[in-house]
Amino acid sequence: MPTLSASNPSSTPPPRRPSRPGVGFLLLHPAHFLALGAGAGLSRVAPGTVGTFWAWLSYLVLQQWLGTMQIGLLIAASAVLGWWACTLTARHLDVADPPAVVWDEIVAFWLVLWLAMPMGGWGQFWAFVLFRFFDAAKPGPVGWADRVCKGLGWRGGFGILWDDFVAAFCTLFVIALWRFFA
Repeated sequence: MPTLSASNPSSTPPPRRPSRPGVGFLLLHPAHFLALGAGAGLSRVAPGTVGTFWAWLSYLVLQQWLGTMQIGLLIAASAVLGWWACTLTARHLDVADPPAVVWDEIVAFWLVLWLAMPMGGWGQFWAFVLFRFFDAAKPGPVGWADRVCKGLGWRGGFGILWDDFVAAFCTLFVIALWRFFA
């Protein structure tokens, strides 16, 4: 029976990666906490939808304390910080775009709400539905954006965010058309 030795690195088993991240992984590093949306990405069912719903609720709370300019700055800072967090978390999970990483949905949906507000509850609901459609189905430009940047490096971390920003802009385009023709 062969034995593992330090002189033969190929005989050392790779570190075990969690198949589904849990609370331990979430709390292991600040990047994980951010990328997993403070736990929203741990949902066993539709983590992207849960992350988007968390974005909606948190935006409604944030707008009580922050002005339009401050929210815009928060979104810009969250995109840059999220790039780092998504890159590192994907690398630690050894998956190019892990389903548990929902920070991309959060920041992108904040962008939708920031640019489309003010609108009532039904308008926000339809923005939510449209964004989830574009993010999950990945039609046209969203699918292209999803394929462009893949990998476990900085380019891949950008790619995690990029397709959601394209989904956000597709959502905003539909909202703009609806407002124009309604």
